[in-house]
Amino acid sequence: MSFDHVVVGAGIAGASVAYHLRKAGARVLLLERGEAASGGTGRSAAIMRQSYSTPLLVRLARESMAMLGRSREELGRDAGYVKAGYCFLLSGDMLEGGRRNVAMQKSMGIVNELREGCAFPEHLPEINPEGIAGIVFEPDGGHADPVRATEAYVEAFRALGGDWRPRTPARRLLGDRARVTGVEVEDGEIAAGTVVNAAGPWARPLAEGAGLAMPLRSVREQDTVWEAPRGRNVPTASISNGVDAIYIRPLGERRYVIGRGFPKQYFDVDPYNYKQSADADFVADVQARMVNRFPAFAGMRLVDSYAALYDVTPDWYPFVGPRSGTAGYADFCGGSGHGFKLAPSIGKELAAWLATGRVADDFARLSNDRVAEGRLFVQSFGGNRG
Repeated sequence: MSFDHVVVGAGIAGASVAYHLRKAGARVLLLERGEAASGGTGRSAAIMRQSYSTPLLVRLARESMAMLGRSREELGRDAGYVKAGYCFLLSGDMLEGGRRNVAMQKSMGIVNELREGCAFPEHLPEINPEGIAGIVFEPDGGHADPVRATEAYVEAFRALGGDWRPRTPARRLLGDRARVTGVEVEDGEIAAGTVVNAAGPWARPLAEGAGLAMPLRSVREQDTVWEAPRGRNVPTASISNGVDAIYIRPLGERRYVIGRGFPKQYFDVDPYNYKQSADADFVADVQARMVNRFPAFAGMRLVDSYAALYDVTPDWYPFVGPRSGTAGYADFCGGSGHGFKLAPSIGKELAAWLATGRVADDFARLSNDRVAEGRLFVQSFGGNRG
């Protein structure tokens, strides 16, 4: 059995690239060790924003948001994208960088606004202004449903005749560092013109089994879900709070995903064996930060808490595309907490790269080759899960 492309991993990354490869006419197999979005994607906060500090990520985020916004027309199913708005709270030492970033974003056609001080009360009611030097508001930002979005891509892939196999782990890559020829699953070997490694935190052991270096960390990422008390005036926008290093994503019905943002400690774990419940001190810390900034959440009720995984590259930008010196293989991993909002557009551009051999210069820089060449991106405002 053989395919033009075998995609390993059906998070949002693998589902997107598989769909776009199949749409281009290729014979594509999509493998997943569990179910669609059963890894890190399914526990993403899925905050949608275009507030990045490099033009590459701005344009990728913008295109992904547009793609998810038209998912019903494109994929036949709603991706759960809600334009609830997005706010970025800036501390004093972030303000000048925020000004530069907003100017760059506006030059690319992004609609947003930076106001100094504690601004946008219509989106951030009853907020404690202490330490807030400025706020960026992005009206087209908001959030999406990570499971619905991924399932929309998988079902559209299947509707085009793609071969979808859940509960089918890839045991190893076939071939070696010079040429990857396919994958081995429990039922045998599958030949492929190209294997796309979209296995997220499990991408490293898969690549290293064929002798491919993969400087990718698997780090444990905790999240909490809270319910605000009734009758309180609470935010409806998604929020990256750079002052208190937390992020907030509305779920509806007064419920919110709340997690810790950058800077914070990251702890490496075995992706096959890690604690999947949240730590009590983490839950208490998040609650204290939230209530301090938004006093209306005093008395909020814990609904759920859990831990998932980030797959983190050395510069927090994903590894995408073929590698020099290795035929038949491409990376699509290392979302580093930003993967969900970038994956739809990355999947489209990666599929075009694999199908035609042509790629934009800025996108080609995402290749794993940048590590050996010493051309890492500079880390910017770091890791909010999404």
